[in-house]
Amino acid sequence: MQRRAYATGLAALLAALSATALAGCSSGSGASGSGIDAKAGTAAEAVAQPGRYRTLFEPCGSVSRTTLSEMLPAVTALPTDRRDRVLRGTAAVTYDTDRRVGCTWKADGQDAIQHLTLDFERVVSYDPAVSDETRAQEVYTTKESAAGIAPAAPPSTAPAPAAPAPGGTGTAPAPGATARTPGGGGTGTSLAAGSATAGTPAGTAGEQAQTVAPTGPAATAPPSPGLSGPPEGLQPRTLADLGDAAFLDDRLSPAGSAAQQRVVSVVFRTSNVIVTVRYAVQPTRVGDVPDSEELQDRARRLAVGLAERFDE
Repeated sequence: MQRRAYATGLAALLAALSATALAGCSSGSGASGSGIDAKAGTAAEAVAQPGRYRTLFEPCGSVSRTTLSEMLPAVTALPTDRRDRVLRGTAAVTYDTDRRVGCTWKADGQDAIQHLTLDFERVVSYDPAVSDETRAQEVYTTKESAAGIAPAAPPSTAPAPAAPAPGGTGTAPAPGATARTPGGGGTGTSLAAGSATAGTPAGTAGEQAQTVAPTGPAATAPPSPGLSGPPEGLQPRTLADLGDAAFLDDRLSPAGSAAQQRVVSVVFRTSNVIVTVRYAVQPTRVGDVPDSEELQDRARRLAVGLAERFDE
């Protein structure tokens, strides 16, 4: 009888220990699983989104023969076999056609020599916290600064100041605006967020605008001797109607002993791809100067067509 009671008690103890061990394993595995899922979720949230484009299309075939004949009119006077060779273009040497490609066309004529170059660069960020598009914008900004062009200012969201009451000068300032100090100095106050222009004297606003503008050598240095800019209204500038960001550069410089070469460049970014159109014309006759407006119009129209091609 004592032996049976002992056996029964031992079996009950083993059953209790087994149940406790199983409960512990089940609880431990559940906590571990939730920890892994939480960590994986955190890592996934930290990785920036990849760029829109994973590859590039072939540049030499991206420009129609009609457009090439317009931009390189010297080809019309060439023999058929030579004209076809020029219009096919020369592909740039590249080691990865998914990252960077280019093409060049050159036409030698009796009146002028015309060059057209395309460059497509797909930017990839190797920092998991920085997206491809953000990195592409950094590369684009570097090109824009190298051309000495101030970036386009973002649209202002500050509300317009209220008109003062007729004959009154002691109205209370609007919420978020700062009071002016006598003499218009206003140096001891700080502007609330979103009210950088409200209630600011004209002199102070001008100083703030100057601090925002680039101060590097490219933006402030005078033109080098022998270089000439385009006419009024055609100066290097940002373009608001092309891609996500774009600018146009126009330079006229001596080429050779007397002839001058004009180079028009249009650079734009669409997501994580940067496109550069470089169009150059050098007359053969002394004193001839390529028309800035005509070259800019041709280069811009080609850039617009390429942007539409990337959007397809």
